This record gives sequence, structure tokens and C-alpha cells, in this order.
Amino acid sequence: MNREIPLYTLEGVRDADVSVHPVTTMDGLGLNLTRFRREAGDDVVLLVHGLTSSMDMFVMPEHRNLVSHLLDTGFGEVWTLDSRMSNRLPYNKSAHRFTLDDLARHDYPAALTELRRHVGGRRIHVVAHCLGSVSFLMSLFGGSVNEIASMVCNSVGLTPRVPLWSRMRLVAGPDVVEYGLNQPYLDPQWSQAPAFTTGWAVSKLMSVLHPECSVPACHMLSAMWGSGWPAMYEHANLLPVTHQRIGDICQASGVHYDRHVRKIVFAGHAVAYDTGEDYTADLGAVRTPLLLLTGTHNRVFVDSQQVFHRRLEQAAPGRHELRSLPGYGHLDPFIGRHADLEVFPHITDFLKRAAA
Repeated sequence: MNREIPLYTLEGVRDADVSVHPVTTMDGLGLNLTRFRREAGDDVVLLVHGLTSSMDMFVMPEHRNLVSHLLDTGFGEVWTLDSRMSNRLPYNKSAHRFTLDDLARHDYPAALTELRRHVGGRRIHVVAHCLGSVSFLMSLFGGSVNEIASMVCNSVGLTPRVPLWSRMRLVAGPDVVEYGLNQPYLDPQWSQAPAFTTGWAVSKLMSVLHPECSVPACHMLSAMWGSGWPAMYEHANLLPVTHQRIGDICQASGVHYDRHVRKIVFAGHAVAYDTGEDYTADLGAVRTPLLLLTGTHNRVFVDSQQVFHRRLEQAAPGRHELRSLPGYGHLDPFIGRHADLEVFPHITDFLKRAAA
């Protein structure tokens, strides 16, 4: 495979001291924090990716990425976390039984302990995407983490809602993949698998069902995560090189997370997979201000943020904010060609007001 942009590159961030800090969770997994430091300051930003992506969605070299934007607008120190959902780590490519509770109870407490060992008592702000947003909010509202100065949540919060087709897929999809197809995970890059293997055949079928473009990984991602042609973003918002390498940005995932998402979707709010604990039981108890972002063309989590904001307003009127992004979908608020002009200013404005 010929790549125009190298896999796992940090070339998108210039003029920053970069260091990697290993994290060990209480359940015995190794994760990574990456620190981008330009100058000392009172505020530190932690970026949290979603399922199948990684820190790479925040450091893309083909456009002005979020890490560079934050560094350039006065936040002198930015950290990224590669959680157990990261495609930089091996855990997705297995028939695992991880749930979002594992991230909430293990990944984020361990990551913040390591981060605070380096930054001390400085204010920590969090920007999270997709199931990274859901699971970090579960950690925050479940009491596993605290003392977060502010948080930006993209696409979904603690009340995930999905289109009808996605609900139908959640019912049987994980079992069909694991037991019907005998596959431990789904991979957007199955088009590159040997001919006539199961993954190759699935990719060919998805491309037949998604004639909107010529990128097989794009077709697979639409089948995996949303309802639409395409599901995760607006094609017009992506640079051609980003569209071509979307299978590098969003890679493989085991399907057990889907079982937890299914339980949450049918409950109507975030609940623990094992105990049924309701993470929305006391939404007024956490004083961390939230900015809920969502694209007007969100075909993965539709109106989840609007529903969550109404719930938050009932519990703590005026504490949290909702911002709709015209013309954007689920993922393009971070990977879009003009995200630095149309999305990132909303993030930095909110963080600066929270830091004031």
C-alpha cells in the first residue's frame, strides 16, 4: 500500500517538545499519553479520541490540526491519550470483552494520574470525541475522575440516539460478525485482504451498497458506524488525501463495544454494562461545564446532543452549552479541511472562558 501520508506520523505538529508517557491501567493494559509542550501555562488540554481512531485524528498534517490550533492560540501544553480503543494499540484486533465501563473505571483515572504527575495542580480541560466522549463522561459523572476544569464533547454525550437502521444493526450485528462470519473484529481496510477471504468479500459487498465514492474503507466505515452515504462525515468537508486515507485514521474494532452501546441506546441513557448503574442519575452533581458539539448532518448519533442538553438544563440550568455545526457530520468537525476556521474557534473560545 502506497501512502501519501505516513501511518502514525507526528509531522503535523511543529515547534513543540514531544514526549510519550506510558500508562498502566488497574486491569493490566498499557496505554500511551503524548505530550506536546511549547510553553508553561495555567491550563492543560487533554484530547480523547473515539473508537477505532487514535491521537492521529488530532495531529493530521494535511490541514491545521487541533493540537497545533490549541498551541497557536495560547494553550501551551496539549496532551493526547491513546486509550484501549486506539488503533495505535493492539486491543481492537481481538474478540475482546471490553466495555465503555473499562475506559471509565480504568483508562481515564490511570491517564489523569500520570498526567497530573507532570502538570501538578494546573487546570485540566478535556476535548473528547464519539465513544471517547461517552466513556469520559461516564467516568466524570460516575465519580472515577474529578477536578476537570471544562470538557468539550463532540457528537454524543450520555444520551446516545442512533438512526433506525443503526438500532436494527445493533440488535444482531455483533453476534453476526463474531459467530456468523467468525470474525473477531471489523476492519475498514478489508478490501486489501487476500481475495475471496471473508473480510474481502464483506468489503466488496459494502462497496456495492455504497456507490457514493470509490474508497472501500469509506464504504466499510459507513456500514460499521452510521446510516448514510457516507455516514460519518460530509465528503465535501474532507481533503482528497484525507478521504483516501480514512482507513488509516479509523481502523479495526472488536464488536463487543457495540453490545454496550446497544444496552445504552435501548435504555435511553448511559448505563453500566455489568451492573446497570445509571450514569445520568444526578446530572447536577458535577460542576464541570460542558460544551456539546454536533454537526447538523450527524448521521451516527443524530440528535443525541440536543437531548442531552435538555437533560442537563433541567438539572443545572445555564451551566452547559450546545453548539450546532452547520454542514458537518460526526467526524469531520476534527478531520475536515476547514475545521480550524469553522469548528476549532468554538472549542478554544469555550476553553478560554472556562479558564478565565
